[in-house]
Amino acid sequence: MTESESVGRTPVASAGSLQARDVRLDAAHLGELRRTDPEAGVEDLHRRLDEDGYLYLPAFHDPDDVRAVRADVGGRFAAGGLLDSSALPDRLVATEALPQPSVRADIARASAPLTELLYRGRTLALHEAMFGEPVAHLDYTWLRVVPPGPGTKPHGDGVFMNRGSQRLRTTWTPLSDAGFDVGGLIILEGSHHLPEITDDYGRRDVDSYCENKGEAPGAWDGSISHDPAALRERLGGRWLTADFRAGDIIVFGMFTVHGSLDNTSDQVRMSTDSRYQPAADPADERWIGPEPIAHGPDAKKGIIC
Repeated sequence: MTESESVGRTPVASAGSLQARDVRLDAAHLGELRRTDPEAGVEDLHRRLDEDGYLYLPAFHDPDDVRAVRADVGGRFAAGGLLDSSALPDRLVATEALPQPSVRADIARASAPLTELLYRGRTLALHEAMFGEPVAHLDYTWLRVVPPGPGTKPHGDGVFMNRGSQRLRTTWTPLSDAGFDVGGLIILEGSHHLPEITDDYGRRDVDSYCENKGEAPGAWDGSISHDPAALRERLGGRWLTADFRAGDIIVFGMFTVHGSLDNTSDQVRMSTDSRYQPAADPADERWIGPEPIAHGPDAKKGIIC
């Protein structure tokens, strides 16, 4: 990140305590995500990803391109009565019809500018360079609008999509600025190296259930904890975050534990989660095709535990 690109960004160290899942995260247990130059070589990107469990690439996209996506997607949400059309595209304001976070893969699928941003151009080139072979993406795009309220529970992505390639990676793309009050991403430092994650939690499947133990399908929500402060105390490390801007991205693997800060602002956070893997690898059937089954009834599997 250049000096001009960092202007106006608030360091985590000066933000004081932050809030996630209605729990205060003490300043002593918070840290700044390490920035990586988007122009870094492939070897440096791999080294950073192995060391940190993530790549934080500030100003990866041209902000004007992201603004065009936000205008298109925001207009579609407004047409459905979920956002105030008069505030778009620079302010995302929820209507009464959006009382809680909403994921709209249908809107993502209909948006040509969003498809271009996520699955062509720089984003695709980045993943192809890092994998060193042709890349495919999951057809389902997690397009989120998050009104004021609690953030996402701490989790790793593997438990939601581990029936296909084990080389799957997530890219988180904020389509609006996501400062500390809007509820940006938080990553638990070093979590991708912990045996509790890599050998246990991260190998589970949220849609599988122990039918011999009387478990009900869908009884587990996939989170590793509902209390980010207690989880940090148990596993160690700090919660890492940043003062995000539209144009930033974060790339991480399936074992990296993450969540989000609470949205304590008067605006909506808009972001996407998109997933990439080598094209030759099998893909998780829940997230491919024109109408992915996602976590619906067809995804549930009873097993003997």
